[in-house]
Amino acid sequence: MNRRYSPVVRSMFIAMMALFAGTASAATPQAPKVDPAKGATLYADGDPARGLPSCLSCHGAAGNSTIVANPKLAGQPEGYLYKQLVDFTKPERAQPIMTTYAKMLTDEEKKNISAYLAAQSQKPGAAKLRESIELGKKIYRGGLAEKAVPACASCHGPAGAGNPSKYPRIGGQHQDYTIAQLGLFKGHGRKNSVEMTTIAQRMSDDEIKAVADYVAGLK
Repeated sequence: MNRRYSPVVRSMFIAMMALFAGTASAATPQAPKVDPAKGATLYADGDPARGLPSCLSCHGAAGNSTIVANPKLAGQPEGYLYKQLVDFTKPERAQPIMTTYAKMLTDEEKKNISAYLAAQSQKPGAAKLRESIELGKKIYRGGLAEKAVPACASCHGPAGAGNPSKYPRIGGQHQDYTIAQLGLFKGHGRKNSVEMTTIAQRMSDDEIKAVADYVAGLK
């Protein structure tokens, strides 16, 4: 018996496979395209219908916070910003204000806001403490070998620009905010980075203050 398919049967088989493939593709939802423009609108205006306030009320126009306790978000790596908004919805980075608002955002909105902020230019900061500038520089560039504290630049870059998704931009950041975050890592108040928890615990309060002041002046 001839086991080969006839041309007619073969054509029908190919047509059926194409139909099934098309059906499968149609059934698979396409991920929404990231839209920085929508992120900009949500950042600036919030969503009053949901009780979601404008982000700029705390983080400033275009992500350049003028409140030293609140971080500058302009120019942060997009992947890092998105990860933090997700982390705020988890126990590892619970924070009364940000956890409330992060939980109100859809995943798409988190990505849109992150894309918008990543495209903004950060306004520079400045170091203020002359007496500790050399210590801060030493920690940032070379670490503290005697305490097994690595150079901050090895992860955050020579100018503190950060590394997409994993390490934030810290150059130009407010001193007060950096000090507060290192303190949270040190005291287990922030648990979304094993690396930073380990490093912060090895540093004294004076060392944290010195390096926070030094990075504020990086450009």
